[in-house]
Amino acid sequence: MAETPESEAPPLLAHGAEHLSRVTVETYNAELRTADGFIGDRASKRAFQAILDDWRERLRKVGDDPLGDAPSEEITKKRLDKLLADGDAEAAGVIQGAIEEFAQEFAAVIRRFVRLKCWKDAERIVVGGGLRQSRIGELAVGRTAVLLKADGHDIELKPIRHDPDHAGLIGCIHLVPGWILAGHDSILAVDIGGSNIRAGIVELRTKKKATGEAADFCDAGVGRFELWRHTDDNPKREDAVERLISMLKGLIKGADKDGLKLAPFIGIGCPGVIEPDGSIDRGGQNLPGNWEHKSFNLPRLLREAIPQIGGHDTVIVMHNDAVVQGLSELPFMQDVDHWGVLTIGTGLGNACFTNRKGDAARK
Repeated sequence: MAETPESEAPPLLAHGAEHLSRVTVETYNAELRTADGFIGDRASKRAFQAILDDWRERLRKVGDDPLGDAPSEEITKKRLDKLLADGDAEAAGVIQGAIEEFAQEFAAVIRRFVRLKCWKDAERIVVGGGLRQSRIGELAVGRTAVLLKADGHDIELKPIRHDPDHAGLIGCIHLVPGWILAGHDSILAVDIGGSNIRAGIVELRTKKKATGEAADFCDAGVGRFELWRHTDDNPKREDAVERLISMLKGLIKGADKDGLKLAPFIGIGCPGVIEPDGSIDRGGQNLPGNWEHKSFNLPRLLREAIPQIGGHDTVIVMHNDAVVQGLSELPFMQDVDHWGVLTIGTGLGNACFTNRKGDAARK
């Protein structure tokens, strides 16, 4: 497959594209503000920790903190889940109080989103991100759904189906038309976040379809997988790129050992507003170093380091990380027309989609 220059990429292969093969990305990275700052900051992982801190501080004024002395940011989701299920009643009560308050904030944030023109017709919202990867996250999503329904909002809210560590990789399949993947059984995918960089081999696992019926990749899953928590190392931007290249090259070798036939394609989910040339306009402030500099272009750097996969020129497509995580749900969203995704992580990622029907979705 010949390489297509960034500036001449066809619409279905452009970085940050509005029109993908099966959906239209109506909007993403919406930056709603209040007098106190971005509204999304009220429903992030940091927001939950701040709410938990506030509950603990109020209890310390009258007695002991049932969660102990460890700072809230050092208490893992797994530990909170265990305390909620099996711990002291007061400890569980503190966590439940934080869940309730967070759900109230999250519901308020969603009410603001659905007032936007691009979001007002959303019939379903899936919730991803790191906080969803826990029982406390699931309860927060469930409680938020109840609050919205009680308030008269006819919108379905549910946790994202795939493991959050995998969803941002699986969604990369839908950044390109299915014909590009024909004859291959896997792709390389990257999910870049404010705390972690994930890379993995996504196995397409397509079942034989009737003649003329396109694969929907509903059974796709992640095989080999690597996660690097870059916030622990505080790397420079160049070091982060080199580490990612090393991860990808290791995965290519692993795919060969496993007998997989990798497509000559790397999909990338990355925070921020992604320009058609692969640069980041804004929203990359939590990444290591300055990823928004006009001279920095991650797809170009990766293509230079990995010019070919399986003897074919490498094609790379990058989109916003919330968009890509949402795309992992695409096979299961065919019963609605308009839907969205919110990802609770370092910040609150967001994207809203309209499914493309009929011939438009098969091109």
